[in-house]
Amino acid sequence: MFTSKLFKNYNIMYNKNRLFFLLLLFSIINFAQNVNIISFGTGFSKPVSIANAGDDRLFIVEQDGVIKILESSGNTLATPFLDIDSIVGSSGNEQGLLGLAFHPSYSTNGYFYVNYTNNAGDTVIARYQVSANPNIADVNSALIILTIDQPYSNHNGGDIAFGHDGYLYIGTGDGGSGGDPDNYAQNTASLLGKMLRIDIDNGSPYAIPSDNPFVSNTSILDEIWAIGLRNPWRFSFDRQNGDLWIGDVGQNAFEEINHAPNGEAGLNYGWRCYEANAAYNTSGCLDSSNYYFPVVQYSLGGTPYKCAVSGGFVYRGSNYPNFNGLYFFADYCSGEIATYNPTTEEVIYNSFSGNFSSFGENNEGELYVSDLGSGIIYKIIDPTASINNNVTYKISVNPNPVKDTLYINSDNLTITKFEIFTFLGKKVKTIYDKNSIDLSTFDNGIYFLKIYTNSKK
Repeated sequence: MFTSKLFKNYNIMYNKNRLFFLLLLFSIINFAQNVNIISFGTGFSKPVSIANAGDDRLFIVEQDGVIKILESSGNTLATPFLDIDSIVGSSGNEQGLLGLAFHPSYSTNGYFYVNYTNNAGDTVIARYQVSANPNIADVNSALIILTIDQPYSNHNGGDIAFGHDGYLYIGTGDGGSGGDPDNYAQNTASLLGKMLRIDIDNGSPYAIPSDNPFVSNTSILDEIWAIGLRNPWRFSFDRQNGDLWIGDVGQNAFEEINHAPNGEAGLNYGWRCYEANAAYNTSGCLDSSNYYFPVVQYSLGGTPYKCAVSGGFVYRGSNYPNFNGLYFFADYCSGEIATYNPTTEEVIYNSFSGNFSSFGENNEGELYVSDLGSGIIYKIIDPTASINNNVTYKISVNPNPVKDTLYINSDNLTITKFEIFTFLGKKVKTIYDKNSIDLSTFDNGIYFLKIYTNSKK
């Protein structure tokens, strides 16, 4: 678990048959790093995207085709916001329901957009509308906006987002296989391996913005905003200045972060000619001066083993001033969450345990990250922001020894959740917003109790 002086997990060993007294073990970890994470929501199945609708809810996208609502309290609503599992094809590791974006005027029109692969394996961009219940979408309101044929099951991109200009941006992969064998990313007659930009408020079902960079070039599809991407797994816009940030998964040598200041149009990021800034397959390619190279790249492999970048966000929240202007990203295999400082060009890697698949912002700009394997949504925090060496935290656990009921109280911490595990590590119970635990139905034995706190009284 990951903790700071304010966010703690306490491990308490007890035995119902009184052979053991309570043993309090403090698991306070001080990290030599600039980032920490705390568990915010649990129980999700393969979470691949996090979005907000302009309020204090988080919408968690599950790869198999379900969107759930995670409230600001950390509680997950029992009824999904949207369930389109039956029309989502997710047989491949990189297929499924992959992206979610809420219309800039969602509060008045109720429109939101999803990016998924259908049962044929092709990419679909569709619009849905919320029902009369603000926590449930109208599953019958679907309008297909765009369908893109996918020649292989991998490299589907999948992210969608609205820019500051109000247009919908769509990140597409190069069609899959390996090495872009059909050269889709550089083929301007294909929508694959691109960043697309469309106007969903006009046209049927969409229009082309008049200032798209290639609208006057008959050899380039009008939807194309940028060229030369391999598999843009998560992109975002800086909510302060509109800069576009793209995490593009590499082939077998490098991972990369691409940056377009002010959302600059018409850039060619170089794939398959270049992987990051290294030549990959330059047959038929232009001089290197025609390509826009990444601001960050790192090598695959190593210790911890790195395999695939998950692009993130520039922090613009107010809780952690030290984070302001830093771009966050992660590696799926190494469990590292990194920050990039555009001013100093410094990259700092912070090691955790997890398969981090996606980042998200809440409506106030605070950042979250999803762990695909564990189904946990973590909140990203500054471990130095809450440290106060003059504060003593006190938790009382009684009686000692334990009988049928265990009571937990604190003078200066808000306790939000308990989790009980068997001696072998199996979780057997989760309890929210209580200060006592009924043990009368438990078998005799040794258990571990984890106590979660998230604020001072």
